[in-house]
Amino acid sequence: MPELPEVETVCRTLNQLVAGKTITEVTVSLPRIIRRPSEPVEFAGALAGQTIRSVERRGKFIRIVMDDLILVSHLRMEGRYGVYPSDEPVETHTHVIFHFTDGTELRYKDVRQFGTMDLFTRGEEWVMPPLNKLGLEPLGEAFTLQSLRETLSKRTTKLKPLLLDQAYIVGLGNIYVDEALFQAGLHPERTADTLKAAEWSKLYDAIRDTLGRAVEAGGSSIKSYVNGQGEMGMFQHSLLAYGRGGEPCQTCGTTIEKFVVGGRGTHICPKCQPKPRNASAQKAGRQERPKGSSPKIH
Repeated sequence: MPELPEVETVCRTLNQLVAGKTITEVTVSLPRIIRRPSEPVEFAGALAGQTIRSVERRGKFIRIVMDDLILVSHLRMEGRYGVYPSDEPVETHTHVIFHFTDGTELRYKDVRQFGTMDLFTRGEEWVMPPLNKLGLEPLGEAFTLQSLRETLSKRTTKLKPLLLDQAYIVGLGNIYVDEALFQAGLHPERTADTLKAAEWSKLYDAIRDTLGRAVEAGGSSIKSYVNGQGEMGMFQHSLLAYGRGGEPCQTCGTTIEKFVVGGRGTHICPKCQPKPRNASAQKAGRQERPKGSSPKIH
């Protein structure tokens, strides 16, 4: 948390609030938030005089586009941005402040202190971490049924951890993977290589529809998420699987179950998402080798 819909909402909100504003100085009170450059003084100095042109998203990352520089920011667990008058008291856990010429400030607050910021010259961000190895953008034009199948169909990994892997598809987190798999009628322990053509079509439609509706609702406010104006998202009121363990399925009335898949809490309807017939074989250890690994030679 936050996932793609929440980050998209933050970007859209910030784009309205800060695009066109010019930075006079930057205050960094927690240096480890800044990963690139390594010195916060260099970070602040480079940003002075830059005008924000747009705020965009790639996966779960925020791209703040300026005259000559790109700031790539990840909110992690509880990071949040807000725009305030400069004379408004600064809240506790505010770690980075961008001061603007118009007397307002963009403030980054992070109670858990897991967020990150990387500064690049324009264009450099695409060929360096953290953006250079990200997968398909599920709301982008390149994300088609064909590209989804070509990317995942030969994988022997279970669907839940596979869809969470940002190297294949970006932006999907625990909430929206559970929701998409429920909508598609697919059990999270199915392996990708077992899906039939009709099931790939259902999964593709479910991913696009779930994320699209979540973006329109401003994301899901689970725990602490708010947008750049401090407003909560509303999609949590539309969730059909995630967080509903023990409740009746709104489709068939069967009790929603919660269990762990790939180390993540997972919610399903056992009737709408039937368990794969080969689940015992998969559980016994049918694992795909990580990218770039080699088989062991005995």
